[in-house]
Amino acid sequence: MGGGASFDVLVIGSGASGLAAAVSAERSGARVGLATKGSIQACNSAKAQGGIQASFGDDDSPEQHAADIFESSHESADMRLVEALTGDARSAIRWLEELGVEFTRENGGYRLARCGGASAKRLLQVGDRTGHAITRALREAFEAGGGTLFANSPLLALEPNENGWRATCGDHALDAATVVLAAGGRCFKVAEDRGELSTNHPNATGEVTRIALGLGAEARDLDELQYHPNGGAWPETMQGYSIPETTRAYGAVLLNADREEFTDSLGPRDVVSQAIFDEVEKGKGVETEDGRPAVHLDTTRIAPEDAEISLPYMLRRYRGAGIDPLEQPILTYPVLHYQNGGLTIDTDAQTTLEGLYACGEIAGGTHGRNRMMGNSLLECVVFGRRAGRAAAEKASA
Repeated sequence: MGGGASFDVLVIGSGASGLAAAVSAERSGARVGLATKGSIQACNSAKAQGGIQASFGDDDSPEQHAADIFESSHESADMRLVEALTGDARSAIRWLEELGVEFTRENGGYRLARCGGASAKRLLQVGDRTGHAITRALREAFEAGGGTLFANSPLLALEPNENGWRATCGDHALDAATVVLAAGGRCFKVAEDRGELSTNHPNATGEVTRIALGLGAEARDLDELQYHPNGGAWPETMQGYSIPETTRAYGAVLLNADREEFTDSLGPRDVVSQAIFDEVEKGKGVETEDGRPAVHLDTTRIAPEDAEISLPYMLRRYRGAGIDPLEQPILTYPVLHYQNGGLTIDTDAQTTLEGLYACGEIAGGTHGRNRMMGNSLLECVVFGRRAGRAAAEKASA
């Protein structure tokens, strides 16, 4: 066993939620440790492309954003968490800008797009690598502070003690007054077990959730996993790639084998994914060269100027594989993407166990049983900040 250490706040996970929690806790005066399964860069958040929602439009409001979330969740989301999410959204964006994130702008304001299930344009982007930009800024903020990193140190065990918690992370025995779980979901492992494709990083295997459940933490909606409607289906190098949903925000539509539209391309994720499944089941899909099911995503309808500004990474990837999405439709099929449910939390991100917090994909309730795009990164930042601040305050009490 390696060395031990003691902290006010120990964060498990180095995605956007974990980094936001660590930065927030340190800025609240806490001594912070951060343990992560692999390198500090290895996470799902950095792979998130589409954007982050916040109600900056003149025809929008936090209340309207909240109503869209509740409707998209089929009225299953926890409205206390939803209102915290949308109420904090603008300040979360300002905080990210203070950390160095530069969101795409036009005409003196943010370049906003409408995403699936939204009633207004509220999606902010950094090209189509928004998650990469956000996690980089958060990582640099953490590394510039006084927090201690334990890389390649997965959480193996967690138990309460008289001073809070003892965590076994890799070879390290770490004591902390409070713990923030921010280790993401389990979709990579589930997809592997099912023989399916996933957009997720290989570290998304869900063992931290199992540890928390074993301690008696409550959870909700853990059975509800989300498919990203637009997984790359061909070429082979694009399989498992999440085609940004902003392709549809900027005009791309889904077509069947007869080149007919068969669903509202800007519908909620679960509705669009199910429509694709149904169309293929009816025999109206197409096959990839390696025999996988697919439908067409007609990206030729996207204006070139929109694509160059908001979809540059997607264009580079497909063009590098020999396909120009502005010249021909691309093939797509839903791919396992996100764990909608998770550990039950309150508006401070505290679980049902005192002193144990959870934020990001590992937590449930904010999205109910179906998440809108652009709310995952927002959830990471909003509830990461809340978790870090609350954990620090509790540790100092």
